[in-house]
Amino acid sequence: MIRRCHETDFRMLWGVINDSAQAYQGIIPEDCWRDPYMAEDELRNEIRHGVQFWGYQQDDQLVGVMGIQDIQNVTLIRHAYVCTSRRNCGIGGEMLSFLRTQTTQPLLVGTWADAVWAIRFYEDQGFEQVSEQEKDRLLRKYWSIPDRQIETSVVLADEKWRGRS
Repeated sequence: MIRRCHETDFRMLWGVINDSAQAYQGIIPEDCWRDPYMAEDELRNEIRHGVQFWGYQQDDQLVGVMGIQDIQNVTLIRHAYVCTSRRNCGIGGEMLSFLRTQTTQPLLVGTWADAVWAIRFYEDQGFEQVSEQEKDRLLRKYWSIPDRQIETSVVLADEKWRGRS
């Protein structure tokens, strides 16, 4: 079941993110890797800045999480993670399909350029990578991330973004 996450879910939410993010170790640039991948205060800051997390619950446990954040005229997909033990079971696709119903705005998602499995997942869901120049512009406009992360990331856009005037 997909449901909105609440403060009482914080520890499970944080746990899913850091469990799943282990996939990035050795893939993303070494100077961008941290353990834990996301600190508790960083997650709290994301929530304070409007990231609304949704969770995929199985047997009273969150096994997947995905956030959305409305920024200006777009909705960002933020921090999409599925527990290592539950990957490749369709959870991410179900969550993304559900979150698409939560907004009428164009959707954008950023991810690490070397996380080919993540890029492939979003492409399979109908997203397309934007150009390098557009990526830099979008990451600076809609995200608050370091320059190093901008250099090593990609942005993918849904059909609403691609079809805008």
